[in-house]
Amino acid sequence: MGLARGLLLDESLLLADDENGDPFLPPRSARLLRRLQYSKLRAGICHQEDPSSRKANFLGRTAASYSLECISMNPFCITDSLTKKLPALSGSGETCFYVASGKNDAPVSELKKLGWKIIYQSVDSLPTANQDVLLINQLEELPFVLSSFNKKEDDNLIVVGYVMKPSREEDFAKRAAFPMYPTQNGLMFVPLTLELPLEVQMQAVDAILHKATDEIISIDLSSSVDLPKGISFSGGMCELERYFQGHPECCVVDPLGKIYPLLDRLKIQEILLGLEDLNIKNHNKIRGPHFMKLDSLQDSNIGELLVQSKLSFPVILKPQVACGVADAHNMALVFKLEDFQDLSVPLPAIAQEYVDHGSLLFKFYVLGDKVFYAIKKSMPNANVLVSSSEKTGFSPLQFNSLKSLPVAKEDQPSSDVQKISEQSLDLELVHQAANWLRTTLGLTIIGFDVVIQEDSRDHVIVDLNYLPSFKEIPDCDSIPAFFNAIKHAYELWKTKLVAKNPSDAL
Repeated sequence: MGLARGLLLDESLLLADDENGDPFLPPRSARLLRRLQYSKLRAGICHQEDPSSRKANFLGRTAASYSLECISMNPFCITDSLTKKLPALSGSGETCFYVASGKNDAPVSELKKLGWKIIYQSVDSLPTANQDVLLINQLEELPFVLSSFNKKEDDNLIVVGYVMKPSREEDFAKRAAFPMYPTQNGLMFVPLTLELPLEVQMQAVDAILHKATDEIISIDLSSSVDLPKGISFSGGMCELERYFQGHPECCVVDPLGKIYPLLDRLKIQEILLGLEDLNIKNHNKIRGPHFMKLDSLQDSNIGELLVQSKLSFPVILKPQVACGVADAHNMALVFKLEDFQDLSVPLPAIAQEYVDHGSLLFKFYVLGDKVFYAIKKSMPNANVLVSSSEKTGFSPLQFNSLKSLPVAKEDQPSSDVQKISEQSLDLELVHQAANWLRTTLGLTIIGFDVVIQEDSRDHVIVDLNYLPSFKEIPDCDSIPAFFNAIKHAYELWKTKLVAKNPSDAL
């Protein structure tokens, strides 16, 4: 028997009828098909409708929109229908599954003769390991059934459960980052869901990958010096957090406690101070920007405090909360002292040095022991910004960095820009910083932005985050590194677990 690869879904599992009797695809069915589209499985939908019927046409369009096969089975000649279409789903040495609601048993006997496994969805039965028939209660169980089957076929496979917002999941999935079929290095991915008991899901996975910041409702930095006590997560993330606390032995890539410093821009700045240890006299320097914390914008001593912190205008003002809440990216570029009083940037805030950097930004991604970077256009130098601000009476420039970042106009061909920028980049120095950050933070996948100060050639890290999308990097490079980083994190966790409990190695 081989690994699960082919999957045929009976339409009765997926469709519902609206009040006019027209078929539609409920959200949970759409969610499953979207995941199957990028799963590396060979999947299809089957039906016994008249090919000219509205339902058959709807199924055909639906299957095509999700890049799935659509098999129309003649109820009087099932064998012929399957013989023509099944080769698209099944391959030599692979196991295929037919999933039905129990309303349509017609193909079952024929598929069994071909060696297919049968899964029934039943609201009255619990999943069973019966060799002939598997039972599920909900569609959400299907990825776990397939991963469990593969795990029995190859115990060395690692099942990774992941949780993040739908748009981020789809972004990763489109780049083949969450396959349900095993990767070359032995990973399978399954989505964790609120639709199923968490305890059952946790028992079915070997490691958990999360973007916990997607599940933050609010952050209160004033509630405690211990940041986790000030974070309000969604109900689902709270449940997962409680599970982690009650099961400290589970493998989490990466533990929640490790990402908390990256939610606080003040803590990020304090971490970046440690880069000083990497610098060598008469060589390029890498550092964080000069900064200071502001609890109030009405403080009469702000000017003096700016000088003490080595800050001069313009300065960029950012909320201390770095991510996870709606206004975390509301920022302002301030050109004169009196403008602080009228800003709408959330407090507390971080006043940060604005670095003249020739409008070029280097986006670095650390995926385990691999480091990648991409070059992007960025905000113009201070003199350009000041000149533009004169037209509005030097009023502050307020923006959301995720939506309306003021980017410099293109004034050179992109190839020339890349050539000049790569000549100025001290790649060895940044790689040292990347490894230092990965070790210091204890995280597996991070991203950070570097700008090069025009006069000093200082390499300044202006942003730092956890589990970035790294979509600027070609998939052929980034996705294998992503898989290897997760596997290495799991193996490292397993090594530590065995060292602590030698009996687990047996």
